[in-house]
Amino acid sequence: MYLLFIKNKTMKDIIERPKYQEKIKPFIDKQLIKVLVGQRRVGKSYLLFQMMNYIRGRDERNNIIYINLELLEFDFVKDYSSLYQYIKEKTIPDIKNYLFIDEVQVIPSFEKALNSILSEGGHDIYVTGSNANLLSGEISTLLRGRYIEIPVFGLSYAEFLLFHGSADSNEMLQNYLVFGGLPYLINLPPENDIVFEYLRNIQSAILYKDVVSRFPIRNVDFLNRLITYLAQQTGNQISARKISDYIKNQHLSISVNIVLDYLFYLATAFLVFRVKRTDIEGKRIFEVGEKIYFSDLGIRNSIVGFSPFDMGQIVENVVFLHLKIEGFTIYVGKEGEKEIDFIAERNGEKVYIQVALRIQERSTMEREFGNLLLIQDNYPKYVVTFDDYTGVSYKGIKHLRLNDFLLNKWN
Repeated sequence: MYLLFIKNKTMKDIIERPKYQEKIKPFIDKQLIKVLVGQRRVGKSYLLFQMMNYIRGRDERNNIIYINLELLEFDFVKDYSSLYQYIKEKTIPDIKNYLFIDEVQVIPSFEKALNSILSEGGHDIYVTGSNANLLSGEISTLLRGRYIEIPVFGLSYAEFLLFHGSADSNEMLQNYLVFGGLPYLINLPPENDIVFEYLRNIQSAILYKDVVSRFPIRNVDFLNRLITYLAQQTGNQISARKISDYIKNQHLSISVNIVLDYLFYLATAFLVFRVKRTDIEGKRIFEVGEKIYFSDLGIRNSIVGFSPFDMGQIVENVVFLHLKIEGFTIYVGKEGEKEIDFIAERNGEKVYIQVALRIQERSTMEREFGNLLLIQDNYPKYVVTFDDYTGVSYKGIKHLRLNDFLLNKWN
């Protein structure tokens, strides 16, 4: 932890997240906009502070321009024109200017200002946003080839331990599974009532700031019911038709198209991830039967409560999240009637992962290891469980404790 000073007026206590810093550093001073995207409160602003501190440390003469569009201080920045004008006013000629903008999606057509600033030269640009489609459509066309997107997630388990100053233990793993990985939790006591109230407020902010205010939502009640349904069905196969039928049973009539739209909106706000199914060879993507996982387990648990009966779903969700944090592209695998929980691809390599709460019974072992044995290639295969023991290996398939998997004692 260290102190950060920004232009002698802002001071933050920050715990570094070097994994993200190392992703950003190769692009410093390159004519590319660095775009940090992720769910609200995962720490994007603090990563900007860390980069400001790093850049100022390289040369104290560097000019830092910081704009947080959620602060009243910048309420006068209403559109791309006023954004551009403010940046130009704060620019100092003949020295390095570094531009940092928090929650840039607040400004309509912000890309026009950024494109002009980038084209004029003299600025190294970093922005954050809480929208998965921040640089899509017309925006992507205008800035094509001129930005690098860096996804930011809540704390990994290793980061969670670092932030809380603790070693790996069953108690800390339990806290991680119950409360999730939002960084601000280090300031709250690990008590359900207190943490879940905070997380419900975060979920509400995501819902209203990143979904309702940005998309044509006409039925907020259904949106809330949909979120609850998704939390209950975490890791289960769902479909728009199945959701529509479920809602009809509650005496509501919602079309399949509206269900699909609302799922898209929730994924765009990073509240959930939608995971497609594929055959084992990866040659065919199935359009039905996708799975939903939450970006933060604590938020998921704050919606429906934490129950030991949901531990299988929770363990599967946290394995998925860890694979996302590690940069994998993830699918659910299907081989006939058998299912592989995760096919994870990164840099041309694959891993196959089955997740189970425990494998104490022979039938469970046969199912989890047996499904993986159907795969004929030589990529690594793992069974990850919540068991206290590890070391089981069968025909090249390794068994890992969840702790060890989350601490990367496997790759």
